[in-house]
Amino acid sequence: MKYSIQHFNQWMLALVEHIGLLVIAIATVIAMASEVYLMWQAQRVALADLLLLFIYLEVLTMVGLYYGSGKLPVRFPLYIGMVALARYLILDMKSMDGSRIIEVTGAVLILALAVLAIRYGHVRYPYPGSSEDEVPAKISNAK
Repeated sequence: MKYSIQHFNQWMLALVEHIGLLVIAIATVIAMASEVYLMWQAQRVALADLLLLFIYLEVLTMVGLYYGSGKLPVRFPLYIGMVALARYLILDMKSMDGSRIIEVTGAVLILALAVLAIRYGHVRYPYPGSSEDEVPAKISNAK
């Protein structure tokens, strides 16, 4: 009896996880389409628009990696954070004072150092049976 309840609970959690991933993917595609429509209406593309589209692509990549490997690399949210901070800096630079600009660029530097530390840790101290670096190659070969 315990095994069947445990199996059912795992199945339900997996179902909720897949539904959540599907909702995230659909919402991201809708947001991308909305942004492209706004660019089309304005008949111009700004760097901030491109960075926002890049953030959406990173979210979709995270969903794809999670589906492909069952793991979510910590680096991807860090990449998204760096691009989001860069976008914020680009959009609001004129209204920021010097200290705020230094704070935002410092935050980007901290995120970049975190990515570097994570990559170093994965290379220097790999997990047994870890194939994190093989996941992007499998996805790029599938295209």
